[in-house]
Amino acid sequence: MKRRVFSIAICGFVIATLFCCTSCDNKLDIQQVFPFTVETMPVQTQIVKGETAEIRCELKREGLYDGATYTIRFFQPAGKGSLQLDDGTMFKPNDRYPLDKGLFRLYYTSASTDQQKIDVYVEDNYGQLKQLSFTFNNETE
Repeated sequence: MKRRVFSIAICGFVIATLFCCTSCDNKLDIQQVFPFTVETMPVQTQIVKGETAEIRCELKREGLYDGATYTIRFFQPAGKGSLQLDDGTMFKPNDRYPLDKGLFRLYYTSASTDQQKIDVYVEDNYGQLKQLSFTFNNETE
């Protein structure tokens, strides 16, 4: 009987030792990078010189991380015009501007009678990039 109790105690000690010796990672696994999309309402495609088109946008994130920041910029490969954020920020081509809210509006004002195209880029601080392209055709008044 003593031998059996001793054997059980030794087995328990060996199991406890193996359990304590297994390696564990003390670092917390915190996800910082979450995929996102930028959705827009339908945008007009016909525009006259001097007219402003509204582009309603929503930044949709699959998760929230307090350290995530977003920037927005644009480029105009065809035509002439200007782009403005709903807070009054007037964009310069390829300059980055902070995007502090999930719902925002862009206002494109035509300065050309030719076909116009703008590319809008939204990027997070982890390098994920989303591109939106909008084409406007000239319309006679």
